[in-house]
Amino acid sequence: MTEEKKAIKLKADLFWCQHTKINEMSGKFQLNLCNLSDAAVEALEEMGISVQTGEDKKADMGRYITCKSEKPMRVFDIENDEITEAIGNGSKAKALVSSYSWTYKNKKGVSPSLKKLVVTDLVEYSAASGISADDEDVL
Repeated sequence: MTEEKKAIKLKADLFWCQHTKINEMSGKFQLNLCNLSDAAVEALEEMGISVQTGEDKKADMGRYITCKSEKPMRVFDIENDEITEAIGNGSKAKALVSSYSWTYKNKKGVSPSLKKLVVTDLVEYSAASGISADDEDVL
C-alpha cells in the first residue's frame, strides 16, 4: 500500500533524463533532479526522501534525487507544450514533487513522485563521443 504526501515545488538541473526511454539498469523511465537548494533538500528530507550527493563522476550533479516511473514521464516547456525529444544534461527545470511510502519484500521506504516537470532552459541532447573518423591527430 502507498501513502502519498504533500507536494513541493523546486528548481533543479536535469541529468540522465530518460522520460521517454526505459533505463536499462532500473527497467523504468527515470531522471535525476540535481543541484538542489538547501531549502529543497530540507523539504524533501522532511517528506522522508533520501537526497543523494554527487561525488567523483557525479560531482556536477550536486545534491539530487532520482524520480522513476513505470510509465513514460510527461515533460513540458514553458509554453506548456510537451517535450518528447531527448533532454540534455544541465537543462534547467521546475518540478512538482511529492512522496509515497512503499513496502516490497520485507523492505520499506519513501520515494519521490514526480507530479509535473517544466523545462525552463533546454540543453539540446548530443550523443557525440568527441571522436570523429577524420581526426588528424589520432595516435
